[in-house]
Amino acid sequence: MEESQHGEDHKPLEFKSRIDLGQLQTSVAQIKAELGRVIIGQQEMIELLIISILANGHSLIEGVPGVAKTVTAKLLAKTMNVDFSRIQFTPDLMPSDILGTSIFNVKTSEFEFKKGPLFSNIILIDEINRAPAKTQAALFEAMAERQITMDGHTYEMLPPFLVFATQNPIEQEGTYRLPEAQLDRFLFKIKVNYPSLEEEIEILESKHRQKNKNLESLITSVLSADQIANYQEVIKEIIIEDNLMKYIAGIVHNTRNNANLYLGASPRASIAIMDASKALAAMSGRDFVTPDDIKKVATPVLGHRVILTPEREMEGFTPDKVIKQIMETIEIPR
Repeated sequence: MEESQHGEDHKPLEFKSRIDLGQLQTSVAQIKAELGRVIIGQQEMIELLIISILANGHSLIEGVPGVAKTVTAKLLAKTMNVDFSRIQFTPDLMPSDILGTSIFNVKTSEFEFKKGPLFSNIILIDEINRAPAKTQAALFEAMAERQITMDGHTYEMLPPFLVFATQNPIEQEGTYRLPEAQLDRFLFKIKVNYPSLEEEIEILESKHRQKNKNLESLITSVLSADQIANYQEVIKEIIIEDNLMKYIAGIVHNTRNNANLYLGASPRASIAIMDASKALAAMSGRDFVTPDDIKKVATPVLGHRVILTPEREMEGFTPDKVIKQIMETIEIPR
């Protein structure tokens, strides 16, 4: 009897082979291993960035200077055999500096479009809130539609096209706050905290051992552009039950009727939670989404899409705290 019961318990696990996720899991493990050679800790940031790649979404990384935001995004790009651009945003940066500009060719007597650094696969934008609104706005079309329009011509961004942007939440002088419409273009807002005492000691020991080694030379590419595109298609096939879609809709709908929030999340947030939870399920070797997947991605998806009422802000509330309360009040599907 015990044997047959044991056999029954294993049937759902065997059923997961509807979609072959072995290669995807291997690639994710290889990426984490490569980054682990250089980056100490920051596991949550790394996992969320990998999810954003699989879910084909952009990520905003927020944290104080020196917590490895830029270096992690840069080294993650190095694990993929794709084009990479790093753009340092400054107050005098113009839209043409990132998009490109039309230059008159004397030989042909015609204007030629010279593509800017935004025409790449992985784009790291350092300190995105340092550039003025018109330069931030130049990203809108590219991030939302994977294309830009210049002088009446539309130029497609070659896949994969992913933007990783960093910002410092403390320093306000010389910065331009990102508007809500722009924040909504980011799948995640990843908050990066200080390392623990043990991790900081390990960082010092690692730095001492590396001497003058170039960090990028320690990282090898494990993914091609075709593999990324293939994995992004696999993610779309992950199964999500109707009751879990209702659960996601319930969480997002609650943000719009919550007394603590001045602005709730849009349907784009619901889609983002669904896509991110599918990617997390696939990384865990499952071809189906669980409530835990949804709960894990809901906060980084919703945190930057809702605005607290002034009263709650003065009381020291945070969007993350309100989102946690919302998830505690909504019944988890069984």
